[in-house]
Amino acid sequence: MPLLKSMRYKNSMNYLKPFLPLMLFVALFLGIGVYFHLQGVEFAFYQIPAPVAAIPAIILALWLSSERSFENKLSPLIKGMGESNVITMCLIYLLAGAFSSVVKASGGVESAVNLGLHFTPDGFLLPALFLISSLLSLAMGTSMGTISALGPIALGIYEQTGIDQLALFGSLVGGAMFGDNLSFISDTTIAATRTQGARMKDKFHENLKLALPAAILTIILLVLAPKTVGQFQAGSYNYPQLLPYAVLLFLALLGINVFIVLFAGIICAGLTASAYLDGFTFQYFAKLIFDGFKDMQEIFILSMMMGGLGQMMKEEKGIEILQNGLKRFTEFFGEHSRFKSFFTELSLAISVTLTNLAVANNTVAILICGDFIREASRKEKIPAARSASILDIFSCITQGLIPYGAQILLASQLAKINPLDLTRNVTYCYLLALVVLINMAFKSLKTQTHYPNL
Repeated sequence: MPLLKSMRYKNSMNYLKPFLPLMLFVALFLGIGVYFHLQGVEFAFYQIPAPVAAIPAIILALWLSSERSFENKLSPLIKGMGESNVITMCLIYLLAGAFSSVVKASGGVESAVNLGLHFTPDGFLLPALFLISSLLSLAMGTSMGTISALGPIALGIYEQTGIDQLALFGSLVGGAMFGDNLSFISDTTIAATRTQGARMKDKFHENLKLALPAAILTIILLVLAPKTVGQFQAGSYNYPQLLPYAVLLFLALLGINVFIVLFAGIICAGLTASAYLDGFTFQYFAKLIFDGFKDMQEIFILSMMMGGLGQMMKEEKGIEILQNGLKRFTEFFGEHSRFKSFFTELSLAISVTLTNLAVANNTVAILICGDFIREASRKEKIPAARSASILDIFSCITQGLIPYGAQILLASQLAKINPLDLTRNVTYCYLLALVVLINMAFKSLKTQTHYPNL
């Protein structure tokens, strides 16, 4: 009997071994965040940069590696960090950061915000702010940048009109997550498409079919919300300053290579900035581009580290173990074939959701789950655009609802409101989750034989 228990314990440890480095990273990232939160530190979960928290995980992975020599232990780490998808993703991050930096300096962000507010009818500030936030985040590719830009404006609206503050900032966060989820230059989109091997255009179309109904339902509910009194005066705007956004979206929707799209966007933003900024020089243009690079350095480094950890996990049969777990999940809950695809896709959604709850960062969650979900999706014949969409959507839903996430914390700090209260007012994220789950269920019923039997 003791021998049997010993064998079971050994087998359990063999199953856990590939995941221990990842578990250590999550424990450090989450544990340090909880500690600082209890100390009352603002942005507690972001006090220690994620790449630093990943270093002990890499050291543990090297120590646990089954390879004998240190050089052989390093080989999968370096291979994963230099994998073509990882490097491509990192380069896209840099260009996306450069575009955001230059277009912001050109006045494009301010013009986009003021244009939206200028055409807002009286009494429709909640749906208007949701729409403006959605479009701005779609153009900028960052929910944090959108909340930072619109947060002070939302606060001014509240002070002038007396509108429900929680509903107002809930609309802001919801719109920011809508755009972040769909944007071609969002780090979540880049990570999801590159890890799943999907084209951005295909992922956008798949994603839009799910996000748009949720956004329409959100707008309807916000229109029906109690109306406000008072008016808000929008600032000035210039249509030419919006040209870089238009160029970026137009070229991206045509399916042109993302590098060409981003280069064209940066050049267009630079030309726009030269027309509106006095003393704009090539040196200043270069500085703005490099500032954008610096804004992306954390996610750049972390992407390489996660790529290395992912490869080491794969070398230790981690992906195979996860696939077997997925197989058991779908077999247990989807014995009837017509429900099998629903539970297969649900298992992917649960994977990224639980990871995001642990690390409080949607891009990090995608990077952690990306390889596993790609392998599982290919085995279950789930199209790359579909798996990328599920991966991105549920990471953004989770990020928009956790009270210790950066987006909620930033909005709460700007509005001086309780983060937990704010999460209950991010209507869009709840509706998006509902729409996607219903879509999964109907898709499963409609295409009973879409997935082959395991």
